[in-house]
Amino acid sequence: MPLPKPAPREHLHTRQIECRGYRRDDGLWDIEGTLVDTKTYGFFSHARGDVEPGQPVHNMSIRLTIDDDLVIHEAVGCMDHTPYPICGNAAFTVDELKGLKIGPNWTRRAHKIMGGRRGCTHLFELLRPIATTCFQTMSGSRFREDKEHRTKPAKVGKRPFFIDSCHALAADGDIVKTFWPEFYEERN
Repeated sequence: MPLPKPAPREHLHTRQIECRGYRRDDGLWDIEGTLVDTKTYGFFSHARGDVEPGQPVHNMSIRLTIDDDLVIHEAVGCMDHTPYPICGNAAFTVDELKGLKIGPNWTRRAHKIMGGRRGCTHLFELLRPIATTCFQTMSGSRFREDKEHRTKPAKVGKRPFFIDSCHALAADGDIVKTFWPEFYEERN
């Protein structure tokens, strides 16, 4: 269902975040995220001069190379458009993510590296959708490659990480009851 019709308004700003996941030939995974901010109007910037409508205010990207255990082997950041020339100096903090594991407390650990006056808010903001894209890429790829998984019920064993991660996959919901009955919890 689409959003309801809005009140009369003027479009002023667009933020686009795009993330892509890749399986590399060497068995590792590349997850890339890009953030682009644009205005529908031109404005004057003390640091950049005239910024035309549609010209990026921010255009920055991150690539994380990870293994099957979600450990980061390589991390690269670039900042093609920024409000101030000095902003690009913060891209080095992305490299310091090497060795971290995407998982519990991931964003807290990353913020210690990239947050505050050392880093860039916008690069840091990309990490959350990059992590989500990582999970979607890896699980989707495994599902696609594992034909047996598609035709048989889930194996009994360890509770899948995604149970209770959203409304649809609530432990007391019908989907978990149907596909992972051993992890189903009765509603109170």
